[in-house]
Amino acid sequence: MVERGQNIHTRWYARSPDELARALDVSLAEGLREEDAAHRLSMHGRNELPEAPPASPWTILGAQFTSLIVWVLIGAAIVSGLLGEWVDTGAILAIVLLNGFLGFVQEYRAEQSLAALKTLAVTYARVIRGGSRRSLSSTELVPGDIIDVEAGDHIPADARLIQAAALRTQEAALTGESTPVDKSGGVLPDSDLPLADRRNMVFLGTTVTGGKGRALIVATGRGTELGRIATLMTSVPVEPTPLQRRLEQFGHVLLLLSLGIVVVVFVLGLWRGEPVFDMFLTAVSLAVAAIPEGLPAIVTTTLALGVMRMVTRHALIRRLPAVETLGAATVICTDKTGTLTKNEMTVTRLALDGLVYEVTGEGYGPDGAITGGDPREGGLQQLLLSALLCNDATLKEVDGSWKVVGDPTEGALLVAGGKAGWRKEDLERAHPVAGEIPFDSERKMMTVVRRSGSDIVAYVKGAPDILLGRCRDYLSVEGEVRPLTDSMRESILSLNRRFAGQALRVVALARRRLDQEPSTYDSETIERQLVFLGLAAMKDPLRPEAKVAVELCRSAGIATVMITGDHKETALAIAREAGFPGGAAQALSGLELNGLTDGELSARVRDIAVYARVSAEHKLRIVKAWRAQGAVVAMTGDGVNDAPAVREADIGIAMGLTGTDVTKDASDMVVTDDNFASIAAAVEEGRSIYDNIRKAVHYLLSCNLSEVLVMLGSTLLGWPLPLLPIHILWINLVTDGFPALALAVDPKDPDVMKRPPRDPQARLLDRERFLAVCLQGTVMALVTLAVFGISLTIWHDEVPFARTMTFTTLVSVQLLHAFSCRHERYSLFQIGVMTNRALVGAVLLSALLQAGILLSAWGQEIFKVVPLRADEWELMLGLGVLPFVVMELWKAWRRMREPVAEAR
Repeated sequence: MVERGQNIHTRWYARSPDELARALDVSLAEGLREEDAAHRLSMHGRNELPEAPPASPWTILGAQFTSLIVWVLIGAAIVSGLLGEWVDTGAILAIVLLNGFLGFVQEYRAEQSLAALKTLAVTYARVIRGGSRRSLSSTELVPGDIIDVEAGDHIPADARLIQAAALRTQEAALTGESTPVDKSGGVLPDSDLPLADRRNMVFLGTTVTGGKGRALIVATGRGTELGRIATLMTSVPVEPTPLQRRLEQFGHVLLLLSLGIVVVVFVLGLWRGEPVFDMFLTAVSLAVAAIPEGLPAIVTTTLALGVMRMVTRHALIRRLPAVETLGAATVICTDKTGTLTKNEMTVTRLALDGLVYEVTGEGYGPDGAITGGDPREGGLQQLLLSALLCNDATLKEVDGSWKVVGDPTEGALLVAGGKAGWRKEDLERAHPVAGEIPFDSERKMMTVVRRSGSDIVAYVKGAPDILLGRCRDYLSVEGEVRPLTDSMRESILSLNRRFAGQALRVVALARRRLDQEPSTYDSETIERQLVFLGLAAMKDPLRPEAKVAVELCRSAGIATVMITGDHKETALAIAREAGFPGGAAQALSGLELNGLTDGELSARVRDIAVYARVSAEHKLRIVKAWRAQGAVVAMTGDGVNDAPAVREADIGIAMGLTGTDVTKDASDMVVTDDNFASIAAAVEEGRSIYDNIRKAVHYLLSCNLSEVLVMLGSTLLGWPLPLLPIHILWINLVTDGFPALALAVDPKDPDVMKRPPRDPQARLLDRERFLAVCLQGTVMALVTLAVFGISLTIWHDEVPFARTMTFTTLVSVQLLHAFSCRHERYSLFQIGVMTNRALVGAVLLSALLQAGILLSAWGQEIFKVVPLRADEWELMLGLGVLPFVVMELWKAWRRMREPVAEAR
């Protein structure tokens, strides 16, 4: 395709070989001279793809410490150190470093895509230079070099074909075209042609599946189509995920609240005449209480646990925050070939003598059968024999799966014959080859002449409309040769049109018994007076689980968009079969997309479900258009042409089995089984993980609010500090930390995929959750202040004793509060106490650790606490249950007020 900004001189496909030779100053017979090649190499550079300098490990590590909340924690550690609170300083810094290390390990390989792209491009070529042919590293090739290519070769650069004999290339990784492309050396129109329609060009990164050819290199390195994709990737920045953005916003709010509280309390204390140092210590204690020190580590660990669970569901996460992004996805842009479909051409129907036979089974495996007739008798037998004898492909079993060596269309015919019990190897021994007329894109046929006993038989296959014109007779279902009447011709053509309308690829088969073995294999002599045998209709089948996955995504409020390099009719047929909304009536081709500005595309993007015949730039534009509409976009892909869009998307998803290294390294997630349903499972897991992160944040914030209110209330009442900084740090990092981690593995809501995607701009805590946090924090603070007041004024007039009571009471109410955070609406007894055994264990462990501090000499010394009597434990535990009871009553009131409301 001629892109915007390209000038007419790059339309190599529209020039004759002689014009190209003059433009590139090269002899088509002799090739370049060595000195000319050396000069051009110095001008154009080596035939290598552009490579962005990789991020150093230090750069990646440094990026882990750029968020505001991390800097707030570092500031708190510095202030604690200045006050001599070295335990506090060490604990905070340890948490920060652990969080940074976990992020570094996960993201170390995130910038490897260009290196993989470079590896993909390394190959060797047969080059004509100075009149002789020799093998040369692809990196040494220059514009003007002449190369020879044949089946199995990797194309080393973009080149214009001079000669082509039955040449076919597989371009799926570059264009998305699911079937091999016929190539020829003819001149094409001087107009904008999509990349997939430039039939006289071959491109770097593609492979030759059949035939031979000679080509003139017109572009190397950065100038190739693959090079332009590599350049696109260097221009796509890696943007923060929605969770990272929310945590950054959350950090700003925390910073402002902390500073506000510190200033207010400090000023009030000075106004009341308190000593400056005492008020400074109080202000620092409040700041420590306001900041959830364990939050970054809790979030990172929650995501890491989610990654481990997702591996069991065939989803490999490469960047931790991508786990949460999946749960926020509102659009999935998916490739067709190899993603929704199996990328294995399969014969689904056979037709002869007006009858249609269904062929069951998909892919290249032997499972399946031909229904409606006996495939080993009559005309159906002859049709299948011809399909196998006029065939250059072979089937091989590799690691338990069947692969085609050669043209996928011919492979599909081999499989159809295999379902009838025929094997090409057995037939070839009985019918040896006498000669062949290779496939030609102009006549659209191929012929194999074989010796069948004493007979010489020409087996022919090709385009139905053209092959039919070469036929004189047809074979009946009984196996009798009958004259081909006009009505029968029309019946065959009508059937061909019907198959084509169903987006099936149709191949016609015929044969002719020759009087003698030909002296020359000439199309006009052999491919005439043929006996028409029948039609074979095939398709790249939809993955059986794809339709279910598309429906699951729709129920979850996620739009599914197909973006493919295939023809529009084929794409629409697959979209209808997969159950795309409205039959996917809205579709655009790449050429139609060229006619739209970015603004026009952005305005229409929500109405388009299918994009066909698109290039890498188109895919990138589509993803950007969706993101301009505020969508959270997941982009799936397997080919090199998908990599820039995969990198641009909020969540890039690569196919693990068929995906190129380029796409995998540009992605955030790799689906290890190439199963579209695994994407839906990953979205479900992502939503559940985000729910659990919100539970953990809810729990930590309500606990921290209770600590702030306890400290603030005591200050306003003129009481001593109820908690020391080390008490607050212990609560935040240990007794709060374990339950928060356990909430990360809370069982998922069964209706998680029946909710619409959350607003990507929504805050981490919505209004209702924020009010719940305030209510819960206030109740826990009031209970704790009550204990402090009773201890200080009634039981003892000793501050260490009162602080010990306050410290332990706050730990108790917060541990019980963890059970309240499991659901916003349902009672703990409705969802089951033991449905999260990890939380039960975490609460018990935290309680034991707290008891260990109070009962051990070293704990009493470090934390400045004193032993407690049995009746004092009874008071603390009795009041500690009160906030949990209040929350259960509040949830019951909500259920009564909204009896049919669905919990978010």
